Amino acid sequence: MTSLPLHRTVSLCAVLGLCALLAVPGALPGLGGEGRFTLAVFVLATYAWITTRVDDTYIALGAGLALTATGVISSETLFGTLGDETVWLLICAFVLAATVTRTGLAGRAAVFLVGGARTVRQLAHLTTAGLVVTAFAVPATSGRAALALPVFLALASALGGRTRLVVMLALLFPTVILLSAVATLIGAGAHLITVGVLAEQTGEQLTFVTWLVLGMPLAVVSSHLAAEAVLLTTTRRADREGPVLITAERIQEYSDTPVRGRLTASESRCLLLLGTVVLLWCSEPLHGVSPAVVALIGAVVACSPALGTVGLKDGLRTVPWSLLLFMAATMALGVALADSGAARWLVGRLPGGASVPPWAFLTGVVVVSTAAHLVLQSRSARSSVLVPLVVAAAVGTGVNPVSAALASTAAAGFCHTLPASAKPVALFADLPGTPTYAPRDLLRLSALLAPLTAALVLLFALFVWPRLGVPVHLETQP
Repeated sequence: MTSLPLHRTVSLCAVLGLCALLAVPGALPGLGGEGRFTLAVFVLATYAWITTRVDDTYIALGAGLALTATGVISSETLFGTLGDETVWLLICAFVLAATVTRTGLAGRAAVFLVGGARTVRQLAHLTTAGLVVTAFAVPATSGRAALALPVFLALASALGGRTRLVVMLALLFPTVILLSAVATLIGAGAHLITVGVLAEQTGEQLTFVTWLVLGMPLAVVSSHLAAEAVLLTTTRRADREGPVLITAERIQEYSDTPVRGRLTASESRCLLLLGTVVLLWCSEPLHGVSPAVVALIGAVVACSPALGTVGLKDGLRTVPWSLLLFMAATMALGVALADSGAARWLVGRLPGGASVPPWAFLTGVVVVSTAAHLVLQSRSARSSVLVPLVVAAAVGTGVNPVSAALASTAAAGFCHTLPASAKPVALFADLPGTPTYAPRDLLRLSALLAPLTAALVLLFALFVWPRLGVPVHLETQP
């Protein structure tokens, strides 16, 4: 029988001691029994997410079950989260993404985008632009990384013996995939958790269009700045000099479908369907149809016998059901934190309160959210822990909770320090037969990119988002 390391033993004893204190009536003035129990469950779940290898979804379900069994939340609240529109939006988006993967449009897109690159910098920025666009077609960062991997392998083959450029691209792909996810509501499961928390705690409903207007500019700017940071940290001037030539023949070697010539019938149908769905998502204020309903219509058409390109069973196999259950359970945890008063009580213990200037509050939110990946590897878990507290704290300090929640979620998109910090980083870090980055490359990039992205998120929260309809101060919100 193995024993726990000393630091694990000490931290476990501290957590259990805190939970025992929460169980004592009157030990925490101003916090009722349901609040104490909710806070204890929240602390235990956070500890388990940070220190154990137990599946994140299993921990979240256990927390939700404990809160339901003790009556803190109702069973309708727990199970009702699975029927939330954002959950259906993600399910249908994955089915649509399966059609893109099946038809092989990714290979054609690669030829279209990087085929015109003649310099290393052009190659980096054209690749970046292409990866940003994929946020509209493929939900979740892990799905985009899996779709982009064959494209990277083709580009690596086309670059031949220019090892440093291959390493640069290997680091560029996951970096841009992670930072550009903020462009759309379906870019990451953490976004849907944020939307759910805001709706439950404040009544604010962030639509697909609203998120697009706020997130897309940040995604474009941060991704292209990251491309320059990757170029600077992984290549020398001599590596960046000299022409590059990416041929369609090289990319064809890694594609099972044609990458040149006329579109096939299935590719044409898929492109038309995807374009229509994205257009309807972006024009929601004009027609009033929910993005989830639009996605469901698209998924039904994509799987139809006459017009579809993928079977319904095959499409549903690509849906990350574990992520959906995780989202549902953590939404229920967020409801419990809000309804039991635990979030308000916890935030009330923070120093400063309403005397903290909004810029200082947002700076703290961005810094903590940027560094959170060092202890919470799951992006969704980070939002589940941080966003309910950030929203409650924002209300207490007079800061617009929408601005604070967006800043926290966007900053949490930085998770490049270690290979284990994010699935896309881990995927591109281990490619047999292809040069890729080492941990020291990630550390070198993170030293530059972490403060850069944190400063950029703070700049958007303080100066850009207010001009787009999300003010910093709560009292000035229309």
